[in-house]
Amino acid sequence: MFLLDPTITYLNFGAFGGCPRVIFDDYQLWQLELERDPTQFIVTTGPQYLKKSREALAAYIHCSPEDVVYTTNPSYAINIIAKGMNLQAGDQILSTNLEYGALDRTWNFYCKKSGAEFVRQPITLPLVSKERFIEEFFSGLTPRTKAIFISHITSTTALIFPVKEICALAKQKGLMTIVDGAHVPGHIHLDLSEIQADVYTGACHKWMMTPKGSSFLYLKKEFQPFDPLLVSWGYESAFPSGSEFLDYHQMQGTRDYSAFLTIPKAIAFMQEHHWEDKAAACRKLAHTNYSRFCDLLGSVPNSPVSDEFLGQMCSIPIATDEPEKLQRHLFEKYRIEIPVMRQEKRIFIRYSIQAYNTQADLDKLYKALQEIMATTTLIKS
Repeated sequence: MFLLDPTITYLNFGAFGGCPRVIFDDYQLWQLELERDPTQFIVTTGPQYLKKSREALAAYIHCSPEDVVYTTNPSYAINIIAKGMNLQAGDQILSTNLEYGALDRTWNFYCKKSGAEFVRQPITLPLVSKERFIEEFFSGLTPRTKAIFISHITSTTALIFPVKEICALAKQKGLMTIVDGAHVPGHIHLDLSEIQADVYTGACHKWMMTPKGSSFLYLKKEFQPFDPLLVSWGYESAFPSGSEFLDYHQMQGTRDYSAFLTIPKAIAFMQEHHWEDKAAACRKLAHTNYSRFCDLLGSVPNSPVSDEFLGQMCSIPIATDEPEKLQRHLFEKYRIEIPVMRQEKRIFIRYSIQAYNTQADLDKLYKALQEIMATTTLIKS
C-alpha cells in the first residue's frame, strides 16, 4: 500500500511519515484541480475544501473546526504561539530537557528577544511512573512561570508524557498550556476535549500518513486569534469569515495547500483498514523487541515497556562518539533507514514500526548492530 522503496528497511516512519498510494493519488488530484484553474481553486473552491477538511480533522481529534487551522508543520505552529505570546522580561516558559531540538531553538529565540527565560527542567531517565515524572516536572515551577510547553510524545526518546494530568495541574496553577503533539495523531488516541490544552499542535504527515507539509494548530477560543506569523489578506480582511483566528492564519497568499485537503481521505483510509488494530500490532512488535535491543547495546530502557509510556516507536540509548557516521553506515552498508540522534550528551537509536514492518526488519537491524559492534569502533561496548 505504501510508496516506500522496497530495497530499504524503513524503520524511520516517525520522522516524516510515509504516504500510502491511495492518499498520494488523492493529493495529486487536488494538485491537478489547482493547476486546471488556479484562480477558482485559490479564490473560491479551495476555502470551501479547506472547511470540509477542517471539519473532518476536528471530528477526528475532538474539537471545534473553528478552533483548528492548518500549518505546514508543528514548528510553524509553535512559532505563531511563541512570537505572539507577548513575553516580558523575567517571564519563564517551563519545559523539559527532552523536547524537540527545533522547538528548543524557537523558544530560545523568542525568549532572548524579550528577556524571558526558557526553562528546560531536567527529567530523570528511565521514567518510573507518571507520578514521579509530574513531580519532577513541576519542581521547575516558579512565581515567574507564565506557561508550560511539553511534548505529548518526545522525538528523540520516543516517550509518551502524561499531558492530560500535566495540563490539569497547570491550569489549577493559572498557567497557559502548550503541547507539541507532532507524533500523536494516528499514532495514539487523541481527544483534545479530554486533554484540555490551551494550545496543541500535531503533524498529519507523520502517523496519519498524509503528504508532507500537513499539520495543524489548535487554539482555545479564549486565546484567539493570536497575531499572525505572516501578515497577509486575512488581517483586517475585506471579506471576513467570522473567525479572525482562521482569517489570520489560513489566508496567507499563494500557496499549494493540497496536502491539507487529503485529511478526509487519510481518515477514511484508516477507518477502512481498521488502523487501530494495525497500530496495536505495531506496538506489540515494537515493545516485544525493546528489551532485546537494550540488552544487545548494554543499555537501560528509557521507561517500563507498556502502552503508558511507549507507542509504535522505541529509542535505545547507544554508546557512540559518532552518531551521524553510524547512521550513514547503517544506511549505506545495510540499507536500513533509522535515526541515531543526539539529546544533549546522550545518544539514542530509534526504530518506528508501521504496518508494513515485520519481525524480519528488526532482526536485520539486530544483526547489523551485532556486526558493527564486532568489526568497527562505531559502537562502544
